[in-house]
Amino acid sequence: EDSLEMLEVEDDEEMKEMLKEELSEAKSNIAKIEQELKVLLIPKDPMDEKNVIVEIRAGAGGDEAALFAAELFRMYSKYAESKRWKIENGIGGFKECVFMVSGDHVYSRMKFESGVHRVQRVPETESGGRIHTSTVTVAIMPEAEEVDVEIDMNDVRIDVMRASGNGGQCVNTTDSAVRLTHNPTGIVIYSQ
Repeated sequence: EDSLEMLEVEDDEEMKEMLKEELSEAKSNIAKIEQELKVLLIPKDPMDEKNVIVEIRAGAGGDEAALFAAELFRMYSKYAESKRWKIENGIGGFKECVFMVSGDHVYSRMKFESGVHRVQRVPETESGGRIHTSTVTVAIMPEAEEVDVEIDMNDVRIDVMRASGNGGQCVNTTDSAVRLTHNPTGIVIYSQ
């Protein structure tokens, strides 16, 4: 009996030590698990699975900004390629570039790229070795879905008038301007 009691005491000590180690390990995992839980509780953005239209425009910095815009386009192209996404409809030159990226969950990965990007460096075109700051704006827009819109022309007020501004004598004698007002929304369209 004495040896049995001694084994139980030793087992209890080993069990206590093992439980202390498990408790210590569990406490160290709390912060990690809490962070994962916070991420899982963030509501899913319904746009995340959409394709995107990317617009890159050179800002301040002249030719250097245009070079930076071209580098950003190449960077986004390589990123899309690494994700097996497709780039299409690229138009524009270095000053402005608009293209579409399609694939799985493109918007969820690209939506935070919108904004002004800035680079400070000595440009290749600089002979004096001075640092220049150049900016480029990037807009990431989810691909729009086609929507059928029906406008009841009874809700539209049409005003015809003489245009103003340059145009010679005809401006003052001919009704050459049209204004359409959609009464339910207050949207106004004007053309002259």
